[in-house]
Amino acid sequence: MGYALNFNLIWRHFDRLWGGLILSLELAVLAIGIGVVIGLVLAIAHVSGGRLTRAAIGAYVEVIRNVPLILLVYLVFYGLPQAVDIAYDATTSFVATLSLYAGAYLVEVFRSGLAAVPAGLIDAGKAIGLTPWQRLIHVRLPTMLRITLPALSNTFVSLFKDTSIASVIAVPELTYGAQWINTNTFRIVEVYLIVTGMYLVTGYAILLGLRAIERRFSIGR
Repeated sequence: MGYALNFNLIWRHFDRLWGGLILSLELAVLAIGIGVVIGLVLAIAHVSGGRLTRAAIGAYVEVIRNVPLILLVYLVFYGLPQAVDIAYDATTSFVATLSLYAGAYLVEVFRSGLAAVPAGLIDAGKAIGLTPWQRLIHVRLPTMLRITLPALSNTFVSLFKDTSIASVIAVPELTYGAQWINTNTFRIVEVYLIVTGMYLVTGYAILLGLRAIERRFSIGR
């Protein structure tokens, strides 16, 4: 028996996909925002801190980067509440997990960017009497951000796609919406074709926006 495509049932429940896409974007924005703060603070600490500080940050980065994200999601959602007797909902748990995951990758991005700041710029800041803090704020960070824009663009798009893993703990984002429709209509091909297109279009739109920002603020401009 052949499989006949029928998208009518998918369109009847399209609100679940649309709402899931909006939630996926919200999860990505929150996690990226928190992850940027984590990555930036730890990168600065790594560059300016002592051996123990660098070792601790390096351990965090290596552990997070070498453990699958889905395992981290399970550990934070199911394991941590039992270990330390705290309670939070699935959405909060996933945002916290993805933020820590993003932070580990962004530490390396920002650390590399700080290391790539030309020494001449820093020396120029010293020459005009800027304090170390002023050099960081007005010289090193702006230059570092412009250097790291290409890497940040790729990381942000990747993190948006990673929001699909939230479906394993029943966060009603886009992939979870697709699973719900598939379970209730048995139209697996149709729903995942549509969801694939939604991820593709959204991811490409995000990338185009970030590339425009990259061209606007690139070092070569």
